[in-house]
Amino acid sequence: MSGREWEQRIHHHHQWVTPMLRFLLEKDEKLLTRDDLKRAFHEQPFKVQEEGDAQGIYRDLLTAQEALAASPWLYLALRPAIAQWRYLRFHLERNSFEVINPAAYLHFKEQLVPPLSDADPSGMLELDFDAFSRTAFRPGSARSIGKGGMFTSRALASTLFHQPGQGAERLFEFLDQRRMRGERVLLNDTLTSVSALQLALTQALRLLEGADPNDRWEQQADALRALGFEAGWGGTVQRIHEAMTMLAELLDAPEPDAVAKFMERINVITSIAILSPHGYFGQRDVLGLPDTGGQIVYILDQVKALEKEMKTRLAKQGLGHVVPRIVILTRLIPKCGETGCDVPVEPVEGTENCHILRIPFRHPHGDVVQSWVTRFEVWPYLDRYAVDALKALEHHLGHHPDLIIGNYSDGNLVAFRMAESCGATLATIAHALEKTKYRGADLYWHDHEPTYNFSCQFTADLLAMNGADFIISSTFQEIAGDETHVGQYEAHSHFTMPGLYRVKQGIDVFDPKFNIVSPGADEEIYYPFTREDRLTDCHETIHEMIFGPDKPGQRGVLINPDRPIIFSMARLDRIKNLTGLVRWFGMSEKLREQANLFIIGGHVDMEASGDREEREQIQHMHELMDRYVLDGVMRWLPASKDRRLNGEIYRVIADHRGIFVQPALYEAFGLTVVEAMGTGLPTFATRYGGPREVIESGISGFHLDPEDDAACIARLEGFFTTCMEQPEYWNSFSTQAIERIQSRYTWTRYAQQVLSLAALYGFGRWLNHERHAPYEHYLEMFYRLMYQPAAKGVSRHE
Repeated sequence: MSGREWEQRIHHHHQWVTPMLRFLLEKDEKLLTRDDLKRAFHEQPFKVQEEGDAQGIYRDLLTAQEALAASPWLYLALRPAIAQWRYLRFHLERNSFEVINPAAYLHFKEQLVPPLSDADPSGMLELDFDAFSRTAFRPGSARSIGKGGMFTSRALASTLFHQPGQGAERLFEFLDQRRMRGERVLLNDTLTSVSALQLALTQALRLLEGADPNDRWEQQADALRALGFEAGWGGTVQRIHEAMTMLAELLDAPEPDAVAKFMERINVITSIAILSPHGYFGQRDVLGLPDTGGQIVYILDQVKALEKEMKTRLAKQGLGHVVPRIVILTRLIPKCGETGCDVPVEPVEGTENCHILRIPFRHPHGDVVQSWVTRFEVWPYLDRYAVDALKALEHHLGHHPDLIIGNYSDGNLVAFRMAESCGATLATIAHALEKTKYRGADLYWHDHEPTYNFSCQFTADLLAMNGADFIISSTFQEIAGDETHVGQYEAHSHFTMPGLYRVKQGIDVFDPKFNIVSPGADEEIYYPFTREDRLTDCHETIHEMIFGPDKPGQRGVLINPDRPIIFSMARLDRIKNLTGLVRWFGMSEKLREQANLFIIGGHVDMEASGDREEREQIQHMHELMDRYVLDGVMRWLPASKDRRLNGEIYRVIADHRGIFVQPALYEAFGLTVVEAMGTGLPTFATRYGGPREVIESGISGFHLDPEDDAACIARLEGFFTTCMEQPEYWNSFSTQAIERIQSRYTWTRYAQQVLSLAALYGFGRWLNHERHAPYEHYLEMFYRLMYQPAAKGVSRHE
């Protein structure tokens, strides 16, 4: 339905539309969120008797994600479908309705907050990244969001062969420039033109057809080099023949799939830099420390899988002598306790040639920052850190990396700056975007600034999203949400930070740079409880952890150890919502009779925590345990930093026919969900975010709505009741959970996808470099004009 048609139909049905909107205006709230609107319509539901388009309009109005009210005006942001937005304004005195553009909506939104004293009276900077749209090949429907590689292949095929002969020349140029650590691969100086390459391919294919398919490259190397070819086509005659056939067909008649498959074969990645500056990045005794959790686990598992797959691919391409190298760049923290984060270089355990390289934050005059810095205050250090990190990386490797992967806002920004400097392919991973966690974080950014420095964070996120060659997302939800909830990336499409800048178009979730690549859990740690190779040496320790007496730094004992266990393990912060689970347990007398509750998270002693939000949650947890008298049915331990031990804890809970509950208000992916399911624990997890895709509710686990206490309690009670009545009920969910993880969420699959995407997008970066230069200048201007001044305003630590 067009905007004009919408206006006409609203006018036609104004007799019920107007009262509905007047009711919202009378709420006397300037900003109403989706939850506010949901409650309002629940308070006074409107009945629409007419059929047809009236019902359609009513349903669309109920999709409002936000309302702005300033009598007599009411503005609405509707989301009638995933990633589709419509902005409306209503003048309730004149009874007029109008469809407006995002910029007009944002301009009105800015009027709802007092102007900043130092705001530019001439107006705000308006950003429109869509003005530099880089491809016409993009998903046309929501179901294709996150499948960017497919559309990028089409775009590259079109670009290559838009004009007869030109594409072949560009492809030859790309192959001719291939170097691997300074040495030529694929082609040598013998071949100087496309026609010479095509002739050499014909001769090489004829030669290979007469050879044993299992012969190694070395056995045919002299003959192939004489024709103009170097190593890199394949390790065996069969693979060399396949790759050369692909090229011959591409030169004649390119197909999108052929472009992707050919690049996956010949554009092999040999070195990767992974950025994760904030927190305590170490391999032991760090999990549960401030800003230190799942991201570190993700990266360490990621690195092991990537190295293994890189070795496999290099061997298949006849380059087995090349040693793949991965470097994790993080921060060196001199005052780091026993974490080891003061060690400049550290091998990654379980790998052959992967290292953690720690670079310190520095003050303007070069002095090293000594202590931990919260992730919300790292911004003034990152400009210099990017320069220092690239120098240290190139010294360590001896060359530029092929691929740089950023993590979280700070790591993505540094990765963006480094890739910009050295020309490496850039991938970014958000893990969690802070903008969606805090009510009115953009509109009221200035109020949050003393604590969160959102002016820096949101600017860094926009730069990294738009500067990335490709974006790795764990789930569809992370990109575009679902039918009723906005995705984390989608929330950056249109927004305003009054007095700073207005984002007319920030990121387009239909952009083909988005790719869903789901991680897994370490299969050597999080394996099924039914296997025989259990870590029995840990069982005495785990039994003491779960059923032991109350001790300092712990709280609660389980006086009925025969009951099944409800288990949860997470950071102790508001979003992870461990206190929500404790509240459900306390509210339900039946649940307390059915099961025990075992929590591992944060600190139990408030004085042991230096994190403000964690301290608030510690206090709240103690209050809940006191209010519901939970000390005999609940046990709470501080964060466990031993992953090997944690894996066996899941299995021991499964031995006791327990369950795992992940009650987060929002979870981008849900690594603990994958870990628990992989060990065979029936799992209950938030429906907001990644777990909605990981779990098939009612089959391999259950979804929970953490905003609905009664429904969550009923679901948990119902499961244990059914397990009592049907002993096989627990087994069915355990089995399905294991099968779900083993079929969909493994690190091997993850590594294969990431390296294939890096090969494809790396070629795209090379092919379109000149065409994208204006876009890169736009990003550089934004960085200089907005990010750097904002970062300088953040207080530095001693």
